[in-house]
Amino acid sequence: MAKTNALGLSIAEYKGAPTTLCQGCGHNSIISQIISAVFEENLPPEAVVKFSGIGCSSKAPTYMLGRSFGFNSLHGRMPSIATGALFGDLSLIGIAMSGDGDSAAIGMGQFKHIIRRNMPLVYIIANNGVYGLTKGQFSPTSDRGLKLKKQGVNPFEPVDVCMEALASNATFVARTFAGDPKQVKTLIKAAMHHQGIAILDIISPCVSFNNQPSSTQSYEWGKQHEVILHDMQFLPDAKEIQLQGEMQPGEVREVTMHDGSVLVLKQVERDYDPTDRFAAIRALEEAKEKHILLTGLLHIDTERPALPEIYDLPTDIPLNRMPPERLRPAPDTIQTINALMF
Repeated sequence: MAKTNALGLSIAEYKGAPTTLCQGCGHNSIISQIISAVFEENLPPEAVVKFSGIGCSSKAPTYMLGRSFGFNSLHGRMPSIATGALFGDLSLIGIAMSGDGDSAAIGMGQFKHIIRRNMPLVYIIANNGVYGLTKGQFSPTSDRGLKLKKQGVNPFEPVDVCMEALASNATFVARTFAGDPKQVKTLIKAAMHHQGIAILDIISPCVSFNNQPSSTQSYEWGKQHEVILHDMQFLPDAKEIQLQGEMQPGEVREVTMHDGSVLVLKQVERDYDPTDRFAAIRALEEAKEKHILLTGLLHIDTERPALPEIYDLPTDIPLNRMPPERLRPAPDTIQTINALMF
């Protein structure tokens, strides 16, 4: 008998079509952890809606959660599609799969704006530092000095996706490595319970065009240079506990999510408080200078209101199922508005 979750569903019922990505691609690992996270959180596939743009990473909705609705949008335009869909039905959990080209190049404008609006969305950037779908050109996150066989040498400084997210006041920012599936899955679970934008920059090696040992997006470099901020576990049904003060080595800190679930962080490497946005910026700068891959939850803010709260959207019934009498202004209201205008 296949293992089932609390809903009586097997993991097979959370899968999609067979992948056509290259064997060994980090994106396949990310997709597997999304499937596992939704399965283990006992969510019906229909409770999730999938979004993507264009690129290798954006083929992901085809390969996961085949019973979920999904939308593969235009290059760089996924955030606006996701905003409209989730406004229509706030009961759904939005999972967006993008890439470094889709979000950090043509989509940078929409990427920054969905962050500052704090739209509840799990926004995953499968970051391989290359345009894998179009045969390996440099992307905005390619290392300066990176040599590719048919592209020459990249002369430009890379875009740091996490730094951009912090600059835009994202309320959940994490970096992880596709070669660390346990951490990837834990962060995805936490992101699904965060009521706001959750940016996950996942270093995802491209085995065809950018997996040489010197590249910071390769498997070998990631495994040799990864420094983990903290051990993590996610507790969906824990009681709310608030801890104060700076974290100490070996200390356990519990970050309470909006729905009462708890992300438990155990300090293993350094004194680090993920609620301190400036500490996250400093940590990223130090990691860059020391040439290390810093992974874990970089920053979280559970206090700032999300976009649906700002607009006071109803929570009892989704807009896309609301009857006309609740959507249309009453005649007296229309007369009052017309009187004010004319």
